[in-house]
Amino acid sequence: MNVNSPTDIGAAVPSSRPPSGNARHDRGMISFELAKALRTAGLRWAPVTGDRFRIEREGFDGDVFTVSDMTIEPHEYETGTVLGFNGTTEWALDSVALDDSLWLPREDQLRELLRGTFRSLRRVADGGPVRFAVTVELAGEQRDFEDEIAENAYAEALLALVSSVAVDLDDVDELA
Repeated sequence: MNVNSPTDIGAAVPSSRPPSGNARHDRGMISFELAKALRTAGLRWAPVTGDRFRIEREGFDGDVFTVSDMTIEPHEYETGTVLGFNGTTEWALDSVALDDSLWLPREDQLRELLRGTFRSLRRVADGGPVRFAVTVELAGEQRDFEDEIAENAYAEALLALVSSVAVDLDDVDELA
C-alpha cells in the first residue's frame, strides 16, 4: 500500500515534540512498535511534507523528525529513495536511505488508508483510562480496535486490514 506521491517530499527537521523511546512516547503519535509492524506487513511510505518519521540507526533512539520543504530533497537512485538533509550545517548527517527510516503516520493518514472499511471512531470512558475505539468492517464483519491513543487504535485496525489482504507472492505465479 502506498499513500503518498514520492515527488512531493520536502525536508526533514527535528520535531518540536520532546523525543521519547518508549511505546507510549507521545499522545497523538503512533507507537514505534505499531509503525514497525505496519511496515513489516507491507505498508509502504512515499514521503510528503508534514510526515513524521524516525531514523532506524544507532544514535537516533527516540528522535522524531518531520518532513519539511525547507531543507531536504529526495534523491531517487536505482537502489531506492534517499532523504538528503540539505542545509543542516549543525548535523553530521547528510542523508538517510528510506529503508533506514520508519514512517509514523498521523491519524488522518491512517484513517485514509482504512478507506471504505472505516466505520467510526468513538471515545470509550468506562471508569478507567479513556480509550479510543476504531470500528472497521473486514470480510463483512464489524471489528473494534481499542487503545488509549487514537492513532494506535487506527494502526491496529489498519494492520488487521493489511494482513487480511496480503497475498503470498509464491501464489502469484499460480494465479497467472
